[in-house]
Amino acid sequence: MKHRTFLWFFLPSATAMFLFIALPIFSVVTQSVFAPHEQVIREVENCSVFGCTKATQIDQEATQALREAEPMGRYVGAAIYADRNHLALSEIGALWNRSSGPVDFLGQLLNLPFYGALAFTLTYTLLVTPLAIMLGFLIALAVNAVPRFFRGPMIFVSLLPMIVTPLVGALILFWMVDARGILGAVIQMMAGDPNLSVKASTPLMWTMLIVYGIWSTAPFAFVIYYAGLQTVPQDTLESAMIDGASRWERIRFVVIPHLLPLTTFMALIKIMDNFRVFEPIVSFSASAHAQSLSYFIYSDLGGETRLLSSAAATSVLTILGVVVLLSPVLVRTWRSFGKGAA
Repeated sequence: MKHRTFLWFFLPSATAMFLFIALPIFSVVTQSVFAPHEQVIREVENCSVFGCTKATQIDQEATQALREAEPMGRYVGAAIYADRNHLALSEIGALWNRSSGPVDFLGQLLNLPFYGALAFTLTYTLLVTPLAIMLGFLIALAVNAVPRFFRGPMIFVSLLPMIVTPLVGALILFWMVDARGILGAVIQMMAGDPNLSVKASTPLMWTMLIVYGIWSTAPFAFVIYYAGLQTVPQDTLESAMIDGASRWERIRFVVIPHLLPLTTFMALIKIMDNFRVFEPIVSFSASAHAQSLSYFIYSDLGGETRLLSSAAATSVLTILGVVVLLSPVLVRTWRSFGKGAA
């Protein structure tokens, strides 16, 4: 392809990425290093027949003039990243000095807002991503192995979590784990505690959110893997069968290596998607027990006071977290392509 042809072919995509990805990220990074102006306070003297008193009041005109002169706010650099609502650098030092050991330090660290949200986000991402991919792979193998007549209904059933609106699916599970729901009653019976409530227990709430995440995202892996299974070389499979390979050996040495590029693709997509988990927390009203980084941003932007700078700083840290998690997959992909090119 000629350079000029490639330029015109790539230009629309490059323009869209610049407008809808690069510029918003630049805007967020810029906002994260500016804080809102403090209100201008001036001292006034009120005199009466009984004497004069001094009082302070907000100078609305001076405050408005300052905001108009510097609409971005006052430059604070990395101060927002280091405050208590984010990395809490000074608080970490104090916690380490008064903690009795690593376990005690970790417990106190997770009480800080950002680190508590980061802990749930990482736990959700590192558990849901591989388990959903594995479950989707097993479902694809099962559907691909049944007679063709039964595949249509099985595919429909397997895709139900993707067909059902996420909010509706989350609410259904939320009602089922209620103390009056079928799952809630089963959990109480298994635990031997009639007063046990999933909604009042942090570990059970985390477990429910992770189970929902696996259930709702496994169909995506199933669709990708099922399509990939149709491209597995039949000659290779037949040769393996003739050589006496068992079904597990054919899957291990033929199917899995063939589907490895699809696994890499899904890992990239699902890590990015799971790291910004937000909807399940809202649907399950789980903010008292689990907060993600995305929910942390939502909290900063909600209410009467919109903490734009704080939300921007959390967004930047979230982007950095995604980059760190994607790095091993990207490095592996780079090396694979490098070996293939060589």
